[in-house]
Amino acid sequence: MQSYKENYANKSEMWMARALQLARLGAGTVSPNPMVGCVIVHHEKIIGEGWHRKYGEAHAEVNAVNSVIDKSLLTEADVYVTLEPCSHFGKTPPCADLLVKHAVKRVIICNVDSNPLVGGKGIAKLQAAGIAVETGILAEQGRALNKRFFTFIEKQRPYIILKWAETADGFIAKENFEAVQISNALSRRVVHKMRSEEDAIMVGTNTARYDNPSLNTRFWTGKSPLRIVIDKDLALDKSLHIFDGSQPTICYNLLVNKEENNVVFVKIAEEKGFLSTIIQDLAQRKVQSLIVEGGSKLLQSFIDANLWDEAIVLQSKKILEGGIAAPKIKGVASVSEKLGSDNILTLYHQQPLSQ
Repeated sequence: MQSYKENYANKSEMWMARALQLARLGAGTVSPNPMVGCVIVHHEKIIGEGWHRKYGEAHAEVNAVNSVIDKSLLTEADVYVTLEPCSHFGKTPPCADLLVKHAVKRVIICNVDSNPLVGGKGIAKLQAAGIAVETGILAEQGRALNKRFFTFIEKQRPYIILKWAETADGFIAKENFEAVQISNALSRRVVHKMRSEEDAIMVGTNTARYDNPSLNTRFWTGKSPLRIVIDKDLALDKSLHIFDGSQPTICYNLLVNKEENNVVFVKIAEEKGFLSTIIQDLAQRKVQSLIVEGGSKLLQSFIDANLWDEAIVLQSKKILEGGIAAPKIKGVASVSEKLGSDNILTLYHQQPLSQ
């Protein structure tokens, strides 16, 4: 028979798992804020739920409290929230103040905010009001969910995802750069879903020139990411899709700073450290996540610079018998899953936290 303490711990994890599930619903709509979910429990029954739905709108705690029909129950309620309630005024008032106002009994927190300007202050405000606080419930799962946010705060750069499709014999394109459809239709839809959840997407000069990609989410719902192209000498034809003005675009180069047709041209002072300078600039623009889609030379440059967090490789059964070789990469951990005729391999630069 389980002890009361063991039973309590399991139920705490159950409520927090639900909060994490809710938080995930904010993927692609809350950046640069983290994904946050909140569950309010009264006598082992959920009486309120909420999540942060969109940047600039109400936070998870506000939505959860608003969903409680009988607010008088809050004084005897436990609030499970995936990230420390904020204590400062931003786009919205502090969530810690809201919980203090309703005098909730206890607040259980998955992750403490790692921003040194914020972290701990929400907890201190709750405790000063006499509210019991617990932290660290499913903490690894919480960090995995908000890997973009924590990478941005702690490493001061975007979370970098490398992505490419390769044939069974290890090529990503023909030798003459002629476009080849390597992955299947289902994989392409998954890629567009991924685009809708990330802040920005990058390609190099040759990919822009020969593939002429749109880099949007036409095969999925949701926002299209910020487009980024590297064109050091501004040699690309301005009739390419990437310069069509249909979505915000940044062109990093060595020649000019200007803005035209929804495209910002950003001059990098010198070629040495070109990539790292771009990443610093994106961080200043509050870009929390970046997909690098190619080509092989650009992808390999990120790999060689150890400037990546995750790599997603779409492995096809097709044979090309020559061409441009896929990047060479090694990850410390990997996850493999089938998607129709394709295999999707996910590699991590460092051991990933629990999903």
